[in-house]
Amino acid sequence: MEATQNDLPTLSKNAQKKVLKQQRYEAKKAEKKAQEKQQKKENAERKRKEWEETLASVNEEERSKLIESRRNLRKERMEKRSEEKEKKIERLTRATQCGHKIVIDLDFAHLMTPSEIHSLVQQIMYCYAVNGRCTIPGHLWLTGCEGEMESQLKRLPGFDKWMIEKENRPYIEALKDQKENLVYLTADAETVLEELDPKKIYIVGGLVDRNRWKGITMKKANEQGIQTAKLPIGNYLKMSSSQVLTVNQVIEILLKFIETKDWKVSFFQVIPQRKRPEADSEGYQEVEGEENEEKDDQLDTKKTCIEVPSHGPKADSEGYQEVEGEENEEKDDQLNRKKACIEVPSHG
Repeated sequence: MEATQNDLPTLSKNAQKKVLKQQRYEAKKAEKKAQEKQQKKENAERKRKEWEETLASVNEEERSKLIESRRNLRKERMEKRSEEKEKKIERLTRATQCGHKIVIDLDFAHLMTPSEIHSLVQQIMYCYAVNGRCTIPGHLWLTGCEGEMESQLKRLPGFDKWMIEKENRPYIEALKDQKENLVYLTADAETVLEELDPKKIYIVGGLVDRNRWKGITMKKANEQGIQTAKLPIGNYLKMSSSQVLTVNQVIEILLKFIETKDWKVSFFQVIPQRKRPEADSEGYQEVEGEENEEKDDQLDTKKTCIEVPSHGPKADSEGYQEVEGEENEEKDDQLNRKKACIEVPSHG
């Protein structure tokens, strides 16, 4: 049920407007999702009928050839998926042994609402998918993973099989023997990150705060006595309205830099055009603040590719095999992936 401004007496007028705006966005997103689901169902039914009509229009010999061709195509796709999955496992296994360690600090769950936690969970899912597709993936960690955060993560399909370090304790405890190598990435830091040191462990704050907790990660790092640094964004481009990178953007930028060793390429491939209207050739000031503008962030929604278990063909005496997985034949390169919309959180 959508809240009204009278239901939000403890918030400022500006905050109330943001909450109501977010609710309208969520309602619109749910409606769009329902429409896409219906469209997918209709497309599947249309393709099923087309397949049946094609089989009915040819003789027995041609029908057998069509069915065999369809089986071979499906087999090739399954073999390709299996091969890619094996390579992904090999890359992630190497990353756990010698990859750059990147920690997502989930110790802020108590400061977020369930919907904000859900937003962060969706981003974590995106981060894991991106890391799995990288030629040189990082060694990802989730620390402070407990309570509602842990519950929502466990509801993700296949989360228990993720090749990622899952730690209930906060990083300061789990990695206490490497405290001197901990580096918290925060926009409020004075030190600019020039290179990624394989010995260092880079921490990204996992927080969707709707602009409530400015500077919280810098304060936390200072209290813990660990190093801080910020990405060298200002050296390469000028940011526009929304000046804060999201958790998934920060992770992807780090992963791009690991592959390319080029900050400019990494920034321009990850940061959306609307946030970088012009290149920063003169050296504009570094990104500041903790603002998380809902409108900008929603426009920055990304899609996560999640592998789906393949289904074997069902026997059919008439040759009408299952076509549920065939409704998007023209997009076979997507390899039977689902799409998950990722909301944008703030990077503290």
